[in-house]
Amino acid sequence: MREVTVKIGLERIDMQKGIMVEALLDSGATGLVISSEFARKQGFKLKKLERPMQVRNVDGSFNKEGPIENTVEVNIYYQGHRERTEIDVIEGQKWSVILGMLWLARHNPEIDWKTGEVKMTRCPEKCGKQWRPEQGKSGWERQKEEEAKEKAEERKKEREKEKKKKPKKGEIMEVRKVVEEWEI
Repeated sequence: MREVTVKIGLERIDMQKGIMVEALLDSGATGLVISSEFARKQGFKLKKLERPMQVRNVDGSFNKEGPIENTVEVNIYYQGHRERTEIDVIEGQKWSVILGMLWLARHNPEIDWKTGEVKMTRCPEKCGKQWRPEQGKSGWERQKEEEAKEKAEERKKEREKEKKKKPKKGEIMEVRKVVEEWEI
C-alpha cells in the first residue's frame, strides 16, 4: 500500500525559524502529531498540557508509549497555504510529522492515491498567503519579503488612487494638492 506524504514548512513561533519536513497524510489519525524526538532535536518549545491525553491505537488499545503530555505551536506552510496551529507531541513515532483528519477535513485536499499528488484546490480562504519554495533563502525569509513587497505595492496603489481623486465642489483640501491637480 502507498503512503502519501507532503513536504511542508514548519515554523517555530518563538524564533520564527523554519524547517522543511516530509509529513505523512493519515486519515486514520485523529489530529496533528509531531515526534517528540524530532521536536526536541529541532528545538521546538514544548507546551505542557494541563491534563495528559490518552492515545488509542487503531484496535482501541492504549498506546504503549503513553499519553500526550505536550504540544508545540507552529506555522505550517504548504502549497500556498499557511496556518498557525498546535501539534500534539507523541513518543515513539516513525514519522516526524503526521497530518491527520483534523488537518485533512479542514483543508479537504484533492489527493490522487495512485500517484501521491496532493492539490490544495478546495482549501478555505483563511489559509493565508502564498508560499513558494525556491533555491537560496529559506521559505520563511522569502515569505516575509513577499509580504513586505505586497504591502509596499498596496500603499503605492493607495497613494496613486489618492492622487487621481478629483476634489468635489466645496471640498476643503490642501493648497498643494489643488495646485498639483489643477496645475495652477
